Amino acid sequence: MKVRNKKTAITAILIASIGLMGFTLLTIAADPKPEIEELRAGKNFIPTKVYRAEEDEQILKLFKGLRVADVSDGMDKVGLRNTGLMSPEIHAAWKDTIHFKHRFIGIAVTARYVPTNKPAAPPMETEAFNKWVGDWYGKLSPEPFVPLIREGTALVIDDAPESDVGSIGSNNIMGWYSKGCVGVVTNATARDTDEVATEKIPLYFRKVGRGIRPGRNEIESVNRPIVCGGVLVEPGDVIVADGDGVIVVPRAKAKEVAEYAQAILTGDKAGRRRLYKKLGLPPDDSIK
Repeated sequence: MKVRNKKTAITAILIASIGLMGFTLLTIAADPKPEIEELRAGKNFIPTKVYRAEEDEQILKLFKGLRVADVSDGMDKVGLRNTGLMSPEIHAAWKDTIHFKHRFIGIAVTARYVPTNKPAAPPMETEAFNKWVGDWYGKLSPEPFVPLIREGTALVIDDAPESDVGSIGSNNIMGWYSKGCVGVVTNATARDTDEVATEKIPLYFRKVGRGIRPGRNEIESVNRPIVCGGVLVEPGDVIVADGDGVIVVPRAKAKEVAEYAQAILTGDKAGRRRLYKKLGLPPDDSIK
């Protein structure tokens, strides 16, 4: 390239350099290797938002006393019709139709268990079998979500749906309850259901499961988005459960949903109080 003077030559060099730099940047940006490597190693696309206990407490106050039906109306109001309602197959393991202790409202902590592809234990002596069970519980199918449980937690578990496994039982559900868990929901199974009903700890599940976790499932993740009852559940969402089933309220819409739902509940109670009086029925917990 011919140049007329020194100044023109310097300008030409700068333009060429900038052009080369731009080409290099475009090449780097277009290089798919870092993204491919990241994807191959596993990548989560929905972030887990973390909320303070005080924020959870404020939200739970807004939902106090609400029923699934009221909340469903609130979801309609904010444009989320038929959203958040879990399959009717997810139902209460027991019901208290006097004081409604089977109902609960909580903030989601999530866990996901998956079916194992590892072999079951062969026949072995008791000591060896107990060690195998202990190792499985400790390494493959533990409960790493327990430290996340606090007052007002609703534990929501996506479990191995076709495994006859009682990941939830009368002992561990009491442990979770003692730490502040107000209720448990799973898209799969639970065992010791007679004892759970006696303990009066709210539990919602698909069906009974009898086996232990070792040889049947493994923990996959904690406090990540899961699917339960056909519904997306993100950590921090509001979970409402009663005899009508379970509904999940996205945290971003929780305040607006609760405000509308409370108006629905207030009107319903007022109307039923009048009918109770007209019919001579004694008041009960449902109209208080």
